[in-house]
Amino acid sequence: MTEDINPYGSIHVSARAIAAIAYQSAIKSYGVVGLASKNLVNGITNRIVQDPTHGIEVTYEGQMVNIDIYVIVQYGTRIKSVATSVANTVRFSVEKYLGLPINNVNVHVQGLRINGE
Repeated sequence: MTEDINPYGSIHVSARAIAAIAYQSAIKSYGVVGLASKNLVNGITNRIVQDPTHGIEVTYEGQMVNIDIYVIVQYGTRIKSVATSVANTVRFSVEKYLGLPINNVNVHVQGLRINGE
């Protein structure tokens, strides 16, 4: 949890709040059709619980934040361009809304989705 102390009190930002902002930013990025689980157990758990931060993992290194995003990309789009766009969008959104320094945004492409005719 990130903490900021000012003359009026203290502000605590949880990893879940950061993950929610990252989720909304990533899902709106061009070429992203969904977020995926890091592994099978997390996927099964998400089916049961319906976690709104599914596919996002937030860790801290001191005051720096690391974000891992697991995405599913639309077939036919340039994967590198989509991943770069997601990383930049998430970094911008979290820094804009929370004012936290972001160390890394790692985008993991977990699969491709082909739309049926």
